Amino acid sequence: MEARLQKWGNSNGIRIPNNILKTLDIKTNDPVELTVQDNQIIIKKSIKNKEISLKEKFAKYKGPNLAKDFTWDEPKGNELW
Repeated sequence: MEARLQKWGNSNGIRIPNNILKTLDIKTNDPVELTVQDNQIIIKKSIKNKEISLKEKFAKYKGPNLAKDFTWDEPKGNELW
């Protein structure tokens, strides 16, 4: 499928047909990842959009451990455990 690059404010843009977006389950304002590989622009659905729990976020944290006495108590509000 061919598309045309068009001026969009101070940038440029390409319109992506709805049938392609539906196939990839991408909706308006969903984040996507852009990469350049072998002189091609690759657009992928971003997996960063997935909601992860606070416990998963802490498991990925590699910085200094500032909370030495931290425990995982029961949820008190709407947080994801």
